[in-house]
Amino acid sequence: MQNMLGAYGDWAAQLVSDPPRLSFRRSGWENNETWQRHARQRYREALLQPDTGATPRAVIQHHIEFDGLAIEHLQWQLPYGPPTEALVLKPAGTTGPLPGILALHDHGGNKYFGVRKITRISKAQHPLMLTHQDHYYGGVAWANEIARRGYVVLVHDAFTFGSRRMRLSDLPDVIKGHLVETDPESEQEIQRYNTFAANHEHLIAKSLFCAGTTWPGVFTAEDQRALDYLCSRPDVDPSRIGCCGLSGGGLRTVFLTGLDPRIRCSCCAGMMTTWRDYLLNKCYTHTWMIYIPGLARDLDYPEIFGLNLPNPLLVLNNREDDLFTVPEMERADKILRDVYHRAGADDRYRMKFYPGPHKFDREMQGEAFQWFDRWLKG
Repeated sequence: MQNMLGAYGDWAAQLVSDPPRLSFRRSGWENNETWQRHARQRYREALLQPDTGATPRAVIQHHIEFDGLAIEHLQWQLPYGPPTEALVLKPAGTTGPLPGILALHDHGGNKYFGVRKITRISKAQHPLMLTHQDHYYGGVAWANEIARRGYVVLVHDAFTFGSRRMRLSDLPDVIKGHLVETDPESEQEIQRYNTFAANHEHLIAKSLFCAGTTWPGVFTAEDQRALDYLCSRPDVDPSRIGCCGLSGGGLRTVFLTGLDPRIRCSCCAGMMTTWRDYLLNKCYTHTWMIYIPGLARDLDYPEIFGLNLPNPLLVLNNREDDLFTVPEMERADKILRDVYHRAGADDRYRMKFYPGPHKFDREMQGEAFQWFDRWLKG
């Protein structure tokens, strides 16, 4: 079988036992709490998270009402880098604590944008974001759609995206070449920036390794600070918090859900497979944001998501998704079903395949929203 390592593929695949060393599928665990404690500790150690400070002090930049929603445009400063831009969306006129959703934007090969990929705050929308939402989300801003159902939804720019993107003016010529930002909102300049950003990813990953951290360590720590803020709001019930995202947002959902028990219900769309799929078949289609050195020996990728059991998990995959192979997506499903079965929580895990390519369209959104309604409102 052809693979990313040629004649070395079989050897590399056999370096990791199946199940891995800390898998709940191995016998010998007293109960799921004991497994969670040991496996989550190993996961935290592997992430090598940097210090991202305490709960962010969010400053409201604007109040907006749009299409039945009350929207706050926020900004907060972490101990490093440019300020983080964020939006909070909720039904206009609501009072009292509501369940909260941390809505995590995708990667999509577009680092110039972050929050704007899954939100709308006016009828005027950047043409590239209209195209993006048409392509991946059935023509809607899904964060707005779930907010209308009675949730407080927080969307923030991830590390290296949107307001947190690398600024060309901060980089040496040997890296950025002749690129400059002169007309930041022009489609041509944004596309040039995104091409640069894709080619810059391996340098970011190498530099973070040299700093004693990992790319997942950085974005999970920053996502946890956003979660801190969401849970601190008086209009949010911190005991009813969900998390959801497509693609890169699905990746962030998997990693954050496995890390933080405050996430009580999760939906990962278009981002569930196995380390073996990344290793042998599909690493060339993926971002450097995925990889946590050494963790594969202890936990398979879906088992990270399962660390939050018995909290409910929903996985939505697409059968014609070029980012993954169907056999490994199916194997990931079996792993999670086994984990939840061993915990006696079969009804709290569901996976469904949809026809079509990489997406989180309206039908998939409908299933995700019903899942959140069941577990966070029921």
